[in-house]
Amino acid sequence: MGKVCGSTSSRPSARLARALGLVAPLLLLAAAGCDLQVGDGRKATLTYTDDARSAYEEAMRSYRSKAWEDARALFAEVRKLFPYSRYATLAELRIADVEFEQEKYADAVSAYREFIQNHRTDRDVEYARYRIAKSLFRDIDDTFLLPPQEERDQGTALEAYRELGAFLRDNPRSRYAEDVRKMHDAVQGRLMRHELYVARFYLRQDVYPATIARIDHALKLFPGSALEPEALVLKGETLMRMNKPDEARVVFKKVLDEYGGPFAVTAKRFLSELDAQKAANKQGT
Repeated sequence: MGKVCGSTSSRPSARLARALGLVAPLLLLAAAGCDLQVGDGRKATLTYTDDARSAYEEAMRSYRSKAWEDARALFAEVRKLFPYSRYATLAELRIADVEFEQEKYADAVSAYREFIQNHRTDRDVEYARYRIAKSLFRDIDDTFLLPPQEERDQGTALEAYRELGAFLRDNPRSRYAEDVRKMHDAVQGRLMRHELYVARFYLRQDVYPATIARIDHALKLFPGSALEPEALVLKGETLMRMNKPDEARVVFKKVLDEYGGPFAVTAKRFLSELDAQKAANKQGT
């Protein structure tokens, strides 16, 4: 060899040490600009791209075997030693994937967003945005140890809803669109249930204007939700309690005409009550 390349002082795990043992010659040659001499006197130079590919593939072997810390360290080496290669960009994205696979969703979101910031025109920006949305979705904790989901803070759910909606608007034909749409519908349902929970709380307190305002806010904020008929029936019931039968009738008829299903049955029952009350009022006059 034309040059003697230095060694590192890090103390990796046994698995990582073996991996670095395979790629170290490539990494060290690339870092120091070493040339390789062959027996016939001709000089063979390890190409930058080939070195980067070899180092990246070695990191991917650790990634696929779920040796997350080893993979993270090897991807970091690729970024450090081959910063101008495509593989450095891929390694940056894979480091975010490592966070995601370890269920460190907040860290994953930060890493994916940093990737997008650094590579705005990269073809993998769509993938990074998808993973941000999925990370936020998975970060919505529904464990049985916590209060019912409608009673919890909805900050993460709302952030996920916005991110999922933005992805669908910007990438309607994406290969990830179907999965994103399912997550979007699930989060929308959760947020709508929360709004209805709050509305029912106001209703139990006989604070009717606040009940109506909360329902209207939910219908405006989450259009197309599967819980719309339930929200409308609740609104109609509140209007009845406010002694606004004509407005309540309009709401119940909307449920009958546009939705059907079990809440249409409830709406029909309320309409029958309104008709009976109207007939009783006429008899009394």
